[in-house]
Amino acid sequence: LAQVQPSGSGIRPHCRVESRSARPPEAMAFVKVLKNKAYFKRFQVKPRRRREGKTDYRARRKMVTQDKNKFNSKKYRLVVRFTNRKCICQVIYPTIRGDMVVAQATSAELGKYGVPVGHKNYAAAYCTGLLIARRTLKKFGLDEAIKGKEEANGEDYHVEDDEHEQRPFKCILDVGLQTTTSGHRMWGALKGAVDGGLHVPHSNKKFPGYKAQEDKGQEPEYDADAHKERIFGNHLKEYMEMLQEEDPTKYEAHFAKFIENDIDAEKLEDMYTEAHSKIREDPDFEAKEKKGITHERTDENIKSSDGTEHVRFAKLTLEQRRAKVAAKIAAAQAKLMADDD
Repeated sequence: LAQVQPSGSGIRPHCRVESRSARPPEAMAFVKVLKNKAYFKRFQVKPRRRREGKTDYRARRKMVTQDKNKFNSKKYRLVVRFTNRKCICQVIYPTIRGDMVVAQATSAELGKYGVPVGHKNYAAAYCTGLLIARRTLKKFGLDEAIKGKEEANGEDYHVEDDEHEQRPFKCILDVGLQTTTSGHRMWGALKGAVDGGLHVPHSNKKFPGYKAQEDKGQEPEYDADAHKERIFGNHLKEYMEMLQEEDPTKYEAHFAKFIENDIDAEKLEDMYTEAHSKIREDPDFEAKEKKGITHERTDENIKSSDGTEHVRFAKLTLEQRRAKVAAKIAAAQAKLMADDD
């Protein structure tokens, strides 16, 4: 490498200074290896569901831990999750063997109650929360004693404030890894479950219509009518009307399923009102009828009674796999011997 004179000497170097990137590997500075053998010997693998990004174990630990003086009392959770197609609500309690599901409701069931489309919006989440509440209470025989709030007006309601012969069914809201932003659809499922008669500790700070205090000393405001509009899908109604006027082509593409089921903006509120009453009348789950299809297997070919055919490879045992490898080795050796001859 060229020698570089000090900056204040006034003497220019006889050749250019090579950049650091152009240095040969043996001339580079020493880089400390952090992930060495000692690092990997002490590395602790995270739990599987943490590695998959599915479970927040810090939050779960708080929700699952039960006081010792309560012995084996179950600690119930209201689990709310959203997929690309539907809303899922479950009432769960933890055990050593894993979580046990008491009751489940999904927005895909709302077709039975007169809501054939739009299964992942705020109004559908409210209906699903109401359904899981009534279904859970009926399973424990509390549906007659605890009616909940029969009018969905968006106002604050806590079932524990009412007087009942039995204590209300308490569970904790479990939102998983979802961000608890204001107006999120999960609060629709929470509100539906609370109005349905479940005791879920909460406040209205994240509900639509809540306005935090602007200055010190002021009190926050909660507009129940704004929340009611979300529960009955008025925000969806306004968007449908706007799109129908400004861009009819986009409206026909975006709301094709609504048009197919003869649902327009004016029918939304009546549809959800009717669904609320039907859910309270009959919250039971109806399993689909089995098709009764039988399958016959011949080696790797499967023939079904409905006329379809499939190919499924059979799993080999350890002895079969070893025999298969030995046969390949013998065939390769025989081929080499033949080539030598």
